[in-house]
Amino acid sequence: MMGDGIQEEKDYEPQTICEHLQYLFALLQNSNRRYIDPSGFVKALGLDTGQQQDAQEFSKLFMSLLEDTLSKQKNPDVRNIVQQQFCGEYAYVTVCNQCGRESKLLSKFYELELNIQGHKQLTDCISEFLKEEKLEGDNRYFCENCQSKQNATRKIRLLSLPCTLNLQLMRFVFDRQTGHKKKLNTYIGFSEILDMEPYVEHKAEPSKSQTRKPKCGKGTHCSRNAYMLVYRLQTQEKTTTTVQVPAFLQELVDRDNCKFEEWCIEMAEMRKQSVDKGKAKHEEVKELYQRLPAGAEPYEFVSLEWLQKWLDESTPTKPIDNHACLCSHDKLHPDKISIMKRISEYAADIFYSRYGGGPRLTVKALCKECVVERCRVLRLKSQLNEDYKTVNNLLKATVKGSDGFWVGKSSLRSWRQLALEQLDEQDGDVDQSNGKMNGNTLNKDESKEERKEEEEELNFNEDILCPHGELCISENERRLVSKEAWSKLQQYFPKAPEFPSYRECCSQCKILEREGEENEALHKMIANEQKTSLPNLFQDKNRPCLSNWPEETDVLYIVSQFFVEEWRKFVRKPTRCSPVSSVGNSALLCPHGGLMFTFASMTKEDSKLIALIWPSEWQMIQKLFVVDHVIKITRSEVGDGDPSETQYISEPKLCPECREGLLCQQQRDLREYTQATIYVHKVVDNKKVMKDSAPELNVSSSETEEDKEEAKPDGEKDPDFNQSNGGTKRQKITHQNYIAYQKQVIRRSMRHRKVRGEKALLVSANQTLKELKIQIMHAFSVAPFDQNLSIDGKILSDDCATLGTLGIIPESVILLKADEPIADYAAMDDVMQVCMPEEGFKGTGLLGH
Repeated sequence: MMGDGIQEEKDYEPQTICEHLQYLFALLQNSNRRYIDPSGFVKALGLDTGQQQDAQEFSKLFMSLLEDTLSKQKNPDVRNIVQQQFCGEYAYVTVCNQCGRESKLLSKFYELELNIQGHKQLTDCISEFLKEEKLEGDNRYFCENCQSKQNATRKIRLLSLPCTLNLQLMRFVFDRQTGHKKKLNTYIGFSEILDMEPYVEHKAEPSKSQTRKPKCGKGTHCSRNAYMLVYRLQTQEKTTTTVQVPAFLQELVDRDNCKFEEWCIEMAEMRKQSVDKGKAKHEEVKELYQRLPAGAEPYEFVSLEWLQKWLDESTPTKPIDNHACLCSHDKLHPDKISIMKRISEYAADIFYSRYGGGPRLTVKALCKECVVERCRVLRLKSQLNEDYKTVNNLLKATVKGSDGFWVGKSSLRSWRQLALEQLDEQDGDVDQSNGKMNGNTLNKDESKEERKEEEEELNFNEDILCPHGELCISENERRLVSKEAWSKLQQYFPKAPEFPSYRECCSQCKILEREGEENEALHKMIANEQKTSLPNLFQDKNRPCLSNWPEETDVLYIVSQFFVEEWRKFVRKPTRCSPVSSVGNSALLCPHGGLMFTFASMTKEDSKLIALIWPSEWQMIQKLFVVDHVIKITRSEVGDGDPSETQYISEPKLCPECREGLLCQQQRDLREYTQATIYVHKVVDNKKVMKDSAPELNVSSSETEEDKEEAKPDGEKDPDFNQSNGGTKRQKITHQNYIAYQKQVIRRSMRHRKVRGEKALLVSANQTLKELKIQIMHAFSVAPFDQNLSIDGKILSDDCATLGTLGIIPESVILLKADEPIADYAAMDDVMQVCMPEEGFKGTGLLGH
């Protein structure tokens, strides 16, 4: 043990890596625990237990760290312990084929690195490690004796083995094509006892002994994941010696043993208390069990589940709770009898006195009303099939006179199913409880919401109700049935709305229908007039462009693209949309009335937010719509007409302060988003599954993509467009309105159309790349270490970086290339996986950090 240089203090606690290792060995030797927790040692190393690391790299770094630390000790046994335990020796032997001269290069080793590619057994890997290599052609050996290059053989000759032999199975190989490491998932067989005698060079033995087949002891294993195999010299195991633990370390071990003993005593006391409680409970059960049956004496009902838990001596008994067995009349539900137990009044008195609870359910607790209703439901269920045939026959007859009743066609088609569901609901009320039983509480809010949803579903004959609760005006949705048929249906739906044949349709709906027809005609007329007046704007033809200014005019007018899109929607489908009444150019201006766009930005990134209007079109727009603000760009030539000296002047002028604030806000929104959508596109063989991002079209629909946009919720209206039927009053525009409009248009312009092979994920700017990889793993079933991610040609490799700092913004498309398993050509059953470059143990104590 290493005790030099360590202060024997009373309150000593291990600090360094070697001190933690020393304490760990002391616990392994003298602790009373059956297992030891190495978390203190792991923390001292600075390792992240949640991250997979290379076991071989850890072994090499840790042995190097240990050897370097112990080399500073005064005790020679401590100073050389790593070499004594783990160091062996072999020689590189080269033999000249011409003169037979043998050249040796001695070398020490701490582990043997064995190639496993193409092998099945560990012994085959060792044989390959020691096999002869021919040096011929350009690779010939320069012989000192011959003084010239000669053909030769070279091999490794094991001279001595350490007490502890580390065998490193090289599961990672370098792939020249990808430039990455690949993992070999080869199955390798190995025995518990490894006979190394055939492989070791002894003075009295010829080197040919190495070719003998190695002996295998009892017990063999086969693994495709093993990285390291550690064998100990058998003589070492037979002569184990106990090392004296230093006093200061033994004090720590004793302190830990005391804590462990206290814990054991505490557990024993808890066990004793549990046994005592169990005995007391057992006596109680023994006392009352014989008095539980009611017999001829008065009885009560108690929950069967509560009785079972009372009989279970391992759990504490809770108060009796019979609320779940009550019906809506606060009496015992007849369908709950099966989950109740009849016990004697004597036993019930003892239970309620000791455990409390309630309500007490005596012989008079059974609900008579529920019993009657239950009988009615059972009777109707038994005669439903017969009544279904009867009603179908009655529906075939023609209804004469005014004796009929209006019934919805949809209700008639599904009345049998509706009746069955309604009867099942009444029959299944046993599952609906209004309280809790033995601690299982039902959420009242949830039950209310469920009931509300059920109430919102249409019941029988409600499909011909108008919004005002009267008979609907559409005769195509209803038909007359005879009085006999209606009488049969009423047995199953006593609360269904009743409409005799002489009942008039809803007068309010008739008025609204006429008004609706008039409004539709008016909308069609307005849409046709506006389409005729602005044909090119509607069809998006012959549009002017700022970057290529048209020669025929020096003035172009500007409106928002949102106005144009909303107007096109109305003209395209006037009966489904309200007319657009206002241009709403305030959305393009700041609160000070200045323009929010530069001329350069309107030719590039902001071109999606504006629409350019010809002067002739602007005159027509002023006649058709309310124009709140005129925005125009004027071209003027300076000097001799040189195009480079042409000036473009906007009215109103640009507001630099608000423009800068808008840009900052846009960048902030892109960096500080939460629950935004991004897309991950999986690529195969460095090619996208589908190159062109085309929208998924519904072949049965003629609607364009923009027509399928969701309608705004009730009450949500655009701040610049009053689309109500009456009046053209425009709402007041504020800076907040403008920002909201900007975000809306920006989202629309940035909206990505998902294609095959892509999946949408909800992410936030502050989450890490590692967290994103876990999301991708669940979406694509690709492990994080097999994911190669990139965006716009940039590789995403820093797992600790946030998505915001990596430049991932809403609607981004990330490319995913998965490292798929491929065949190993040396052995077809081997599987290789590509591994991304890793930082390994950077930043841990193994590298001195």
